[in-house]
Amino acid sequence: MVVEPSLSFTSMPPPTQCTRFNFRTFRWMQTMIFAIEEINKDGKLLPNITLGYKIYDSCSTPHQALKAATELMGSEKYSSVGEELQSKGTCQGTVPVVIGDGGSTQSLVVARFLGVFHVPQVSYFSSCACLSDKKQFPTFLRTMPSDFFQVDALVQLVKHFGWTWVGVIAGDDAYGRGGANIFADEVRKLGACVALHEIIPKNRAQTAISSIVSKIRSSGARVILVFAVEQDVAALFDEGLREGLTGGSMGFAIRRAHIPRLQDFLFRLHPLSPDAHENPFLIPFWEEVFQCSLGVQAEDQEHDAEGKPPCSGAEELGNVENIYSDVSQLRISYNVYKAVYAIVHALKAMRSCVKGKGPFHLQACPDVDNIQPWQLFHYITKVEYLNSFGDETKFDENGDPAAMYDLVNWQLSPNGEMQFVTIGKFDKAITDGKQKLQIQEQNIVWNGNQSKVPLSVCSSICPPGTRKAIRPNFPICCHDCVVCTAGEISNQTDAIECVRCLPEFWSNAERTVCIPKQVEFLSFSDTMGITLMAISIIGSFCTCVVVLIFSCHRTTPIVRANNSELSFLLLFSLTLCFLCSLTFIGRPSKWSCMLRHTAFGITFVLCISCILGKTIVVLMAFKAALPGSNVMRWFGPAQQKAIITVSTLVQVIICIVWLIVAPPTPRRLMPRESAIVILLCDEGSPIAFALVLGYIGLLACLCLLLAFLARKLPDNFNEAKLITFSMLIFCAVWVAFVPAYISSPGKYSTVTEVFAILASSYGLLGCIFAPKCYIILLRPEKNTKKHLMSKSATDKF
Repeated sequence: MVVEPSLSFTSMPPPTQCTRFNFRTFRWMQTMIFAIEEINKDGKLLPNITLGYKIYDSCSTPHQALKAATELMGSEKYSSVGEELQSKGTCQGTVPVVIGDGGSTQSLVVARFLGVFHVPQVSYFSSCACLSDKKQFPTFLRTMPSDFFQVDALVQLVKHFGWTWVGVIAGDDAYGRGGANIFADEVRKLGACVALHEIIPKNRAQTAISSIVSKIRSSGARVILVFAVEQDVAALFDEGLREGLTGGSMGFAIRRAHIPRLQDFLFRLHPLSPDAHENPFLIPFWEEVFQCSLGVQAEDQEHDAEGKPPCSGAEELGNVENIYSDVSQLRISYNVYKAVYAIVHALKAMRSCVKGKGPFHLQACPDVDNIQPWQLFHYITKVEYLNSFGDETKFDENGDPAAMYDLVNWQLSPNGEMQFVTIGKFDKAITDGKQKLQIQEQNIVWNGNQSKVPLSVCSSICPPGTRKAIRPNFPICCHDCVVCTAGEISNQTDAIECVRCLPEFWSNAERTVCIPKQVEFLSFSDTMGITLMAISIIGSFCTCVVVLIFSCHRTTPIVRANNSELSFLLLFSLTLCFLCSLTFIGRPSKWSCMLRHTAFGITFVLCISCILGKTIVVLMAFKAALPGSNVMRWFGPAQQKAIITVSTLVQVIICIVWLIVAPPTPRRLMPRESAIVILLCDEGSPIAFALVLGYIGLLACLCLLLAFLARKLPDNFNEAKLITFSMLIFCAVWVAFVPAYISSPGKYSTVTEVFAILASSYGLLGCIFAPKCYIILLRPEKNTKKHLMSKSATDKF
């Protein structure tokens, strides 16, 4: 673009013959002309200044772009003076700034060339992030956001919808390869995986594109990110449609605007207008729009009109619907519009420079009558203004504008037309805690379904209660969902690991929350507790029945012959033995733990002491029957009571010391691998517990020994055999109890102890008193003194 006050400003060289006329590029060119003429007519921004321009067509190829830049610079002869570049030559050839090129690949070669001459270049469509490198492209600026920001927006989109398995397809150019590579790197940092990464060849061979479509199918990815120019995308979409690959589309587009009066300006063109000869692009444009041949108008250039009817001259652009006339989606055109106005505001700032306060060496101001490109570049980088559309225009240190995008959804209207519906926006400048990406999901239409955006993952989302387990030899995004082990939970989707519950908690059935462990103890309400309680009560009831029978028949020989006082004391102690088992049932507490062990120890010693006394009496009675024996005076009732008292007192002393030094206390066992908390009574002192059991065992063994010695005495006179059987059962039960108690888990150790108490108590009651009750109740003829004495005389001799 040339800035001069009095020169022709519509200079256009003959257009290069491109392979295909591009309506969109032609509209961008017309938008630039519209903006320049709008500024010139208004006259407020640059009074007494007329803007001019030179336009070259690069045909979207680097070769033609470099050729055009060379021609723009060709009339200039630059020489270095100090650190500045000044022009020598005519003013008419001065080119202070270039708007373009469109494609990133073309801008790469043009920017390097113009950078040598410090000529600012403002691109409206080049988005390659590589162009932000000021070392390589020192004078490059753009009104098109960098792909780096576009990638940021796409990554936010991937994160928003939870896509973890995405494909990437790029065009074979700087924009495609650069954007795709940045996106692939960023999306991996997010934790997602790239399912495929393909390049669309520039020749767009059907076999190559068909191969890409096949790879899309086989990858399993339901979301494909495409970085490519329009022609490459069209070839891909056409092939996908031909092979039945359907779906919805959405993407980020730069902000659009409605530019007033632009459409009328676009429709002004006509080959019969007076200034038509000044526009060498008009004839090929017209012939392409109406598919006709202008013939005479094209006599100054090669033109193949074969097969085309002649143009009538009555054609009207307003009657044709195409990309050129559609101003509903002014996005790149808006970038062109902003580029022109950014340069104009820079020129205005240059002309407003106050002498002695300039930005250059020694605070000098630029010479507005001889504008140097490097000076204009400085002012363009400082541009910052709010345009008539409410958008702020400025450039950062890399020459990039503020990144703002519209999220656009392609929707098919009922009449079959494609509509581009804005469903959200991305604003990189948001820093107040709000989301940079805002989406109205209710407005999304995907493959004909309202708001049905697909979920693209290699593996299904792991629900709460499970964790992700990586599949061997697969990408990290491919995983299996493994249910958390018992005692561990995960309360979020796609959890990497399960969290172990605290010792007093356990996982619920769904493995989503830790709940208090179930408390387990031998309760009065569970089946086992009820059973043992019933057995205990029945045992104590049976003992009371025996007491009643013995009381009613206390004068009979069989009751009197077996020391009735000891029998009643033994029955009383057996009742206590049955009842003490109840203290082992119920929730353990401080007092119940102390009571159960001491009551058990004392009552059983009392019971065994009574049996010991009865055994000694039986044994000594037959010793006393020998001539001259005086043994019984040492084992009279008083001595018997003393034996029982002393024996029991020893156990009482052991229990008192036990309670003082280390009493039994309640304890909670919380095994990690179990869903229950076991409540039990800790013995406190293992030594004291062993002494209690050992003392009972000592008395039991002594009773068994004495009973065994008296086993051959006359049956009708003693109960030695009965005591022998009872003590054998007693010892067998308690010998079996020790290993069973140690190996029983949880409350079953308590069950084992209660069972041993009840079994040994029933053994004593049954073996010692059942035969006597049988004789008393069912064989009364044997309950006589004669019967008891009859056999003794014969057996004695």
